[in-house]
Amino acid sequence: MISIGAARSAEGADRAVHARVPAVPRWLRAIGVRAVSLAGLLLLWWAITAAKLVDHQFLPGPAAVWHAFVRANSWHQLAPGVPREVQGEQNYFLWEHLVASLQRIGAGAGAAVILGPLVGFALGTSKMLAAVLEPYLNFLRALPPLGYIGLLIVWFGIGDTSKIWLLFLAAFPPVVIATMAGVHGVSADRINAARSLGASRLQVVTRVLLPATLPEVIGGIRVAIGFAWTTVVAAELNNGIPGIGGLAYLAGQRLDTALTLACIIVIGLTALALDVVIKGVGALVVPWKGKA
Repeated sequence: MISIGAARSAEGADRAVHARVPAVPRWLRAIGVRAVSLAGLLLLWWAITAAKLVDHQFLPGPAAVWHAFVRANSWHQLAPGVPREVQGEQNYFLWEHLVASLQRIGAGAGAAVILGPLVGFALGTSKMLAAVLEPYLNFLRALPPLGYIGLLIVWFGIGDTSKIWLLFLAAFPPVVIATMAGVHGVSADRINAARSLGASRLQVVTRVLLPATLPEVIGGIRVAIGFAWTTVVAAELNNGIPGIGGLAYLAGQRLDTALTLACIIVIGLTALALDVVIKGVGALVVPWKGKA
């Protein structure tokens, strides 16, 4: 039998070994898990296409999609044997298509981010305004963008104005509703306590309602930007070049599946990047969120 002293010595040695091995940071483990997951997905994708389980017209391989991405960001021959070179796709590089879509998002969704909290505060603090306007707001929120894009084109033409209006109408309701929810979620005791201490109406709004509502506003902005970004393809169905959504639509019409997938991947990665930026800004603006 092993003596108690020997067991303790072995346990102490084991603890010393573990103490010498540095703990892997949580963020590094998260990156590693995601990298392995991505590698596994790419491997599965390559295996399916290499085994020709799916026709390449429907699902091109990773190499074909990468080639389409590189071609869309470089000068290349118009056709084999034709000396003339063309720029990217539709005479724009893919990154220029992306920038054009981001500019439309910035104009349309940016206006919603500015006006939405103001309208939300007004509706959240006035029962009469909410009773009058909230049904119309919910009606607009329930409409799919493709349902009224034709009407916007009739009103504003096929230029950028109709696209910006579409993105604004897609992003505006989520911000307003989130702001209203934040205002309604503020405890009446906190408001009454501020008033009992002599706070004016403006001070109650700026010192109590605004800080308490900001987390909900940031959440509404995240939802609004995400929804507006998913609407970018609908916004660019007509005269959407340059535009990443318009390019994806045209590539699909031409049965250029590799380019379509390249555009979809760029759209998805851009959405993730926008969400990370908004989360980062939210962490800076409302550092007290989630804290007691």
